[in-house]
Amino acid sequence: MTATDPRALCIIGVAQHTTPPPGPAPEPLDSWEQVARAAAEDAGAPDALGASGSLQIVYCQSWQYDDPTARLADRIGAAPGHRFYSGIGGTTPQLMLGDTAVAMQAGEYDLALLVSAEALATKRAAKRNGEKLQWSHKETVRSPYPWEPPPAVELNHEVFQAWETFPLWDTARRAARGTSLEDYDRANAEMMSGLSQVAARNPHAWDQTALTAADIGDPVGRNRYIGWPYTKREVSVMDVDMAAALLVCTTERADSLGIAADKRIYLNSSAYAEDPAGIAERADLARSAAMAVASKAALDAAGVTTADLTLLDIYSCFPSSVNLACDALGIDPLDPRGLTVTGGLPYAGGAASAYLMHAIATAVQMLRTQAGTALITGVGMHLQKHVFAVYSNRPGFTATPTADLQAAVEAQQARRPLVDSYDGAATVAAYTVAHDRDNQPTVGLVVLDVPEGRTLARVHDGGLLADAESRELVGQTVTVTTDGTKNEAKW
Repeated sequence: MTATDPRALCIIGVAQHTTPPPGPAPEPLDSWEQVARAAAEDAGAPDALGASGSLQIVYCQSWQYDDPTARLADRIGAAPGHRFYSGIGGTTPQLMLGDTAVAMQAGEYDLALLVSAEALATKRAAKRNGEKLQWSHKETVRSPYPWEPPPAVELNHEVFQAWETFPLWDTARRAARGTSLEDYDRANAEMMSGLSQVAARNPHAWDQTALTAADIGDPVGRNRYIGWPYTKREVSVMDVDMAAALLVCTTERADSLGIAADKRIYLNSSAYAEDPAGIAERADLARSAAMAVASKAALDAAGVTTADLTLLDIYSCFPSSVNLACDALGIDPLDPRGLTVTGGLPYAGGAASAYLMHAIATAVQMLRTQAGTALITGVGMHLQKHVFAVYSNRPGFTATPTADLQAAVEAQQARRPLVDSYDGAATVAAYTVAHDRDNQPTVGLVVLDVPEGRTLARVHDGGLLADAESRELVGQTVTVTTDGTKNEAKW
């Protein structure tokens, strides 16, 4: 890391805004403008927006505008040469910042604005009340949703929801550790309780309720199971009304703008790698090779170790994303430093693809008052995409080539072939059970080891679903039948 690099990226302005329930929130375009101007004010450079060389917007699920970047550019009086409207995923904001740091080092531009906004709670309330939102500049020809179809075996078994896939890795991890169901669930609830305590102190958090482990782990009342063994309070809350902005520039541009040294927080490294897209493809479902590779690369590029970190924000859409990241980093899920600066996605709010905007903005504010080093992580899709980034008060950015990191991931862990349909004996590698709104088990999903590789199957028998929730099913031999498209497991 070159401490005197004049083109190293630094964050000079941040802003967040949450419209608490019952709302309503402004439309996203209004929120983009609001937080953009607030970030410029925070930097002490209110006139800087008009000079932005890059304008970037995190994909907004609340409303599809005809030309998002052009509409915002017009609002703030800017004519940026670089404009970017992202795809979806929890890694998106950090990838945008990492790409921005590389572009700044290459001299492509020296001042950039990144914004995000969701009004999903307002949109949901309007739909519930039979109201039609009158927001502006709606896209007339609907663009395809930026979504990559999963492998055929997942399509065949209708495996689409994250609440059904993320529990799989925790059941595999639980079995690999030989932990009882009760002890593992208790540990997850304690870990997530720690996150909620932080949210209770965060003025921008969607839910500022401090929850005990019992509040989180006991599946009673409204806190039903979603995808067993996760309760409702252990999963990300996406329907929130939240917006954020980051104003970033090169070190030399910060000098020319007269930005105070104590306002500047530097991106030191950003590393990205992917696990297989198919949920059953990983040879070891109890760990993430991509997390191990990307976390090491980010720390090495920044010249720090986990012991040097003073702030952590581990992506917390579900407990498994936290557990596997902690394993990769070699830290305890109950690390006394805490695992979040915001309160995490289930409590501070998981604003669609924009959570990291809030995590980064919060970390910047904290580093301004308590010098140190922050690690921010992100997860995209079904625990497939992973980004780790280091921020501090020290200037300098070192890029990490993604292709090299991906090659290291592939060398660490082979991919298991996916089998679309299967008849015969199989061994459970991971599983979960979906519950309905009355907290009744409705259908199970099992990942199965078969001689040809891996496959998926559903479980519909009520007695088997109850049995699966009562004991460790991983390692159990089951019988699979198929209609040629969908597989059914029984034991």
